[in-house]
Amino acid sequence: MANRRKRIWITRTEPAASGTAAQVRERGHDPWVMPLLEVRPQATEPLDLSGVGALAFTSNNGVRAFCDLSSERQIRVFAVGAATAKAAWAAGFRRVLSSDRDVSVLAQGIVERRREITGVVLHPGALEPAGDLVAALESQGMAARGVAIYDTCPTVLTDDQIAEMAEMDVALVHSAKAAEVLATLLRQHPLPHLGVAGLSRETLKPLARSPLAWKTAAAKPLEATLLDLID
Repeated sequence: MANRRKRIWITRTEPAASGTAAQVRERGHDPWVMPLLEVRPQATEPLDLSGVGALAFTSNNGVRAFCDLSSERQIRVFAVGAATAKAAWAAGFRRVLSSDRDVSVLAQGIVERRREITGVVLHPGALEPAGDLVAALESQGMAARGVAIYDTCPTVLTDDQIAEMAEMDVALVHSAKAAEVLATLLRQHPLPHLGVAGLSRETLKPLARSPLAWKTAAAKPLEATLLDLID
């Protein structure tokens, strides 16, 4: 049964969801792209980058939202995860360093390079960030500030989409906020046959009490490692 063709629910936001769908197809499974969150801009005015010595991104949504507000691409970038780093490179940044784990590891990496940074570390991110990068940097004596440039809001599913949920074998969950939305949906529409693969243990915490066939976290918060859990 391990190699059975499966229907995989991709819950992450677009456009990243479509990239995940392509990889799912390459692995011989059928993707269903139905994001549980949608990205909404929180800022419209150009960002004030005066005194900023480095940018810190904790998601590819943050990179895209920043690029909609600023044409600056010369500042050093620190990023969480390969996907975020890839988005920064694709956007035109040329000095990009990444951490393959979480915000705390990213903060440590920035602190280790503090002598290379002249100015404030700016964290353009979500209205409700998953981790407090600014506090982690300030606790180490570094100047840092955050700015909310986007928000992720629950998607309103139609009756047809809710019916489609029941046909899924595995749901891929990339964030704790998406897991919260999924947990709420499962209270209203139980899916005890559904398996859930999460990008990390932290990601899966909101689903702790949800009745599921199984749930497991990737050993490393990497897309490839997450996709390995499908089988």
